[in-house]
Amino acid sequence: MWTRLLSATHAQRRINPGSRFPNPFLLPLFSCSVAAGYPSPASDHQEDLFDLNRLLLRHPDATYLVRVSGESMKDAEIHEGDLLAVDKQMEADHNHIVVAVVDGECTVKRLVCEHGTWWLKPENPDYKPWEIHDAGAVKIWGVVTHVLHELVPGKLAALLRTRD
Repeated sequence: MWTRLLSATHAQRRINPGSRFPNPFLLPLFSCSVAAGYPSPASDHQEDLFDLNRLLLRHPDATYLVRVSGESMKDAEIHEGDLLAVDKQMEADHNHIVVAVVDGECTVKRLVCEHGTWWLKPENPDYKPWEIHDAGAVKIWGVVTHVLHELVPGKLAALLRTRD
């Protein structure tokens, strides 16, 4: 089964008439996990095809992508150049990582409520948290749902450069 799916053409993977996404892109999804510790014997436990759009785009009409600049969220594994999927429809809550506008500038921080006070907190001790005194001074532009972090450098940056 795995071999058959790998050999499927790009066009064959894109066909899924029942999907709510106009252009689903189906990828093989394995029911077993991969060991991050000691290797385990290879197994062929493919469960099904999975549309990555369904994972990344819970609310497709309300989701956007944005690139990260800076290192204020490095301890949350969000780094310079990463791509964030941000859901504008999701209601921001305690401990969510959000894209917010503070004093006219866009930032990504963790939204935290401590003892009744709301904060935008960086995930890097070199940066200071920002207390939200006036809720009107902060606009939440969405909840970060996924981080796309490139492990083979160059492809994402090159792809995004062609869109600039």
